[in-house]
Amino acid sequence: MPSLFRFLTVVGIIAGVIYGVIFSLANFVTPKPREMTVTIPADRFLKK
Repeated sequence: MPSLFRFLTVVGIIAGVIYGVIFSLANFVTPKPREMTVTIPADRFLKK
């Protein structure tokens, strides 16, 4: 049983670190907006 508790503790700590990284990236990193241009070929407008 002690090895199970040790395993669950390690998995919990790793999950907490991953959650903390995702949380900090979502809240403290601001994306830079940029303009985007997409060209659509003319044959997509033609009806068959």
